[in-house]
Amino acid sequence: MSTKQKLLKILEENRATYLSGEMLASTLNVSRSAIWKAIKGLKEEGYEIASTTNKGYRLKSESDLMSVEGITPWLSQNNQALELLVYKTLGSTNQEAKKLALEGAKTKTVIISEEQTKGRGRMGRLFYSPPKSGIYLSLVLRPDVAAQDAVLLTTGAAVGVCRAIKKVTGIDTQIKWVNDIYLGERKIVGILTEAVTNFENGQFEFVIIGIGVNFKMPETALPKELEDIVGALFVEKPDALTRNRLAAEIINEVLKICEDLTNRDFLAEYKTQSMVLGKQIKVFRNNDWEVATAIDISNDGGLIIKNNKGIIETLSSGEISIRKLE
Repeated sequence: MSTKQKLLKILEENRATYLSGEMLASTLNVSRSAIWKAIKGLKEEGYEIASTTNKGYRLKSESDLMSVEGITPWLSQNNQALELLVYKTLGSTNQEAKKLALEGAKTKTVIISEEQTKGRGRMGRLFYSPPKSGIYLSLVLRPDVAAQDAVLLTTGAAVGVCRAIKKVTGIDTQIKWVNDIYLGERKIVGILTEAVTNFENGQFEFVIIGIGVNFKMPETALPKELEDIVGALFVEKPDALTRNRLAAEIINEVLKICEDLTNRDFLAEYKTQSMVLGKQIKVFRNNDWEVATAIDISNDGGLIIKNNKGIIETLSSGEISIRKLE
């Protein structure tokens, strides 16, 4: 780890406190000149650092760039050793995660990017991913579960994200089956689960869980087609909260659920936070829309519906698209 990275770690862990150059130099066992150069380098990368005579340095509350050093202090003890890779820009964190998984990346590898230029949602849709406003991360998992349980990973991830948002921000959110999280009538989180399966034994080789969170509204205008659909947790970032803090808690909560899918207690939370159960919906399949009522979530995470002919069936991930009736 470079002097600059070590310095950033200390600044992230002591955001509310000014740290003198002398103390930082002594802690890192480098010269005061090395500290000054590291501070200069961090400022050039976009970190907003207050420098005050006789006080020292501290990260400003508005400084909010994604970094390993900013996320790691908030990871649980169980997750301190996971592989965490943070990029300034990627086409897609899911694509990078798949590439690394194919090259042998360990389970619990996490890929995060400040922005995505080719972010994707389900069915090939665009996931708008501008810098300085969202959390775009992908988890590599190698779960010991059958491919038929894939929908559980997505439902579990949705509950984990809701838990993290509630814990860190106090905000209650709702889940639209199977993979979208809403605040009011606006979508604020998308989850895309992709997998490679061993056809001989029906087990996963690996699973990629991609999570995109609209943390605050972007500085630039939303694309026209998203103006009436997309929202964010905040209009502007609260001073005491960073994207790194929420990203760490999302990692903690999602892994807690997805590493033990034999415990399905999270499905009760999923049902409580569902925004479609008990309501009429439209189901898209066979190139047409069907009207139905969402009545329950199955023990495997499927959506149980009753169609307009009174027939009850369970839908699994990947075969439908759901919209509430106006």
